[in-house]
Amino acid sequence: MSVVSDPATRGVRRTLMRAPTTVKSRGRWWRFTFMLVFTVFALVPVGGVFFLSLRPGARSQNTSSFTFENFSYVFTNGQTLQWLGNSLAVTLTTVVVSVAVGAPAGYVLSRGRSKAVSGYSLLLFVVQALPVITAVIPLFILFAKLGLVDSLLGLGIIYVGASVSVATWMMAAYMDSIPIALEQAAWIDGCSQFGAFFRIVLRNSLPGILSTAIYTFLVSWNDYLVALVFIRSQDKYTLPIGLSSFFQQNVVDWGQVMALAVVMLAPPVLLFTVLNKYFSIGGIGGSLAGQ
Repeated sequence: MSVVSDPATRGVRRTLMRAPTTVKSRGRWWRFTFMLVFTVFALVPVGGVFFLSLRPGARSQNTSSFTFENFSYVFTNGQTLQWLGNSLAVTLTTVVVSVAVGAPAGYVLSRGRSKAVSGYSLLLFVVQALPVITAVIPLFILFAKLGLVDSLLGLGIIYVGASVSVATWMMAAYMDSIPIALEQAAWIDGCSQFGAFFRIVLRNSLPGILSTAIYTFLVSWNDYLVALVFIRSQDKYTLPIGLSSFFQQNVVDWGQVMALAVVMLAPPVLLFTVLNKYFSIGGIGGSLAGQ
């Protein structure tokens, strides 16, 4: 026996079914609007840097509204390329060493369950909590005896020491999300613990490795205080110190300063643009799907 529903009843049912979808859609639009406004406010200073870098300087004879003469001056009349090379050398070395040390150390924190591991974890937390400035004077005295003052090698050692504890914590946090059952299956198949770490854990830790690498890159790339204390020679300047050298005593050409700021901004932006697409792959689902 079939029951024919009333047209009015069917209309009420359709309205009730559409209501949750409408509320959810409105919530998404509100979140999107908020994020859009927040992003615009966050990008206003960056837009101001680009705008001022293209404006003619105070001593410029150019009458046009926009010009690239600031970039031309920065690259031709300064040591910008050398400073850029110094920053890249120190920063990339710091990233490689920090990730290479932080990945296995994070694995120990993630899988270890002993008093030694707990003590190691507490020590890392204490080291991470201390600001780098507290160690600058003792390190300067030590590095002066070792001949590492005014050296990019000494600067890189400090950056590695300041970054490796955070890199270890970041890698441990990501490896906690990888089920240990995957490693146990590899052990059953005859794989050693180190083999399971390299073949299973690291293979599924690509997003964590990239996040750690980008964090370490930004910390080293943007450092000014430590480099200012330990670097003396102008040919060994990093970009942050080189940028400060453009500030003269009485007159500051903001066009040149902003042009160098754009040069300093370019590598992190390019790095994140290139690596951003890899954050969604390399995880457990992506790795197992290809097997």
